[in-house]
Amino acid sequence: MNSCLGSSLPSHSELLAALKAVVTEENGGFGFNMWATIVDRDGVVRAVVFSGKDRGEQWPGSRVISAQKANTANAFSLPEFSLSTANLFSAVQPGGSLFGLQFSNPVATEVAYQGLSENIGTENDPMIGHKIGGVNVFGGGLPLYYRDGKLVGAVGVSGDSSCADHNIAWKVRHKLNLNYVTAGVSPTKDDNIINDITEQVSASGWGHPECSPEATKIAKELPKTHPIKPRP
Repeated sequence: MNSCLGSSLPSHSELLAALKAVVTEENGGFGFNMWATIVDRDGVVRAVVFSGKDRGEQWPGSRVISAQKANTANAFSLPEFSLSTANLFSAVQPGGSLFGLQFSNPVATEVAYQGLSENIGTENDPMIGHKIGGVNVFGGGLPLYYRDGKLVGAVGVSGDSSCADHNIAWKVRHKLNLNYVTAGVSPTKDDNIINDITEQVSASGWGHPECSPEATKIAKELPKTHPIKPRP
């Protein structure tokens, strides 16, 4: 990984290796192949990868969704306060504290759909070097923190259930050693998914719907199995 003095973000090959390793694990979803995108702190796309053998082995629509998730987690996190895309689900519903947020910062469609299809998911993906925009409010997007506390961007993954997407993103961030989170809205004071919705109401105001008992169980254990790293 590059030093924090330049780009402190993972390379295409580093992100790809992390994603390929994580999708082979039990994540509480369908076990589908995934897309992953990294943006820097300015929202510029820096890497786009897919875990399958070719670009058709993942949901095609999930490429842009992964970029949206990365953009959202970066755009609404701070150096000392982290929000995952999963944390935003309840807050943006009618009557929620952030209702309307999902309509802000639209995707730059000219960036999302430009270029040659054969370059998609490679080191020459057409989104790279451009600001993608977009707001996504279900699981799969997490901000990235260097060990000195610097917020350097975010990762977004898509291609399975939204809960599995969150679990995969959490594990990918852990593998990339960019999970030095200090505060968040979850009970464990980080940006983990919160499954506290009963009769369509989140007790905390930051809840996300459950997708499967397996995904919920895995997510609940993430702070133990893949713990946030303490800052020096």
